[in-house]
Amino acid sequence: MSKLTDARVPFQHEMRVAWADCDPAFIAYTGRIPYWGLEAIDAWWEHHAGYDWYALNVDRGIGTPFVHLCLDFTAPVTPRHKLFCEVTLVKLGQKSIRHRVIGRQDGKDCFSGEFVSVFVATSSFTSREPPEDLLAIFQALEAG
Repeated sequence: MSKLTDARVPFQHEMRVAWADCDPAFIAYTGRIPYWGLEAIDAWWEHHAGYDWYALNVDRGIGTPFVHLCLDFTAPVTPRHKLFCEVTLVKLGQKSIRHRVIGRQDGKDCFSGEFVSVFVATSSFTSREPPEDLLAIFQALEAG
């Protein structure tokens, strides 16, 4: 069910920032930014592996809980422009995967961060290596 794509082309996920996403300063509420990063990574999974997190958990019995998250903010996010989140695979470990997400609006970087998750068997919540089919996709992306 994989959809191996050109690893040289960064994956971008477009989203709309709504008024309800903003705080009294008229910029995005800080808590929404990790949410958008996670939404973009979920879309990356579906695009490259053919599974979003729900399908990965329910259909394949594989979870990917996050163990590390780091964000830097460089410009405010507002409802004025679409938000484009670029997702790249930074590092594939034996039982972990690290993504970088860069959020941009109107051609400006607004935030960047790294998100690290581990592979687990959902039935036991114990760490595991990714299955061979996903491993092949990730290795090709990492090499690209």
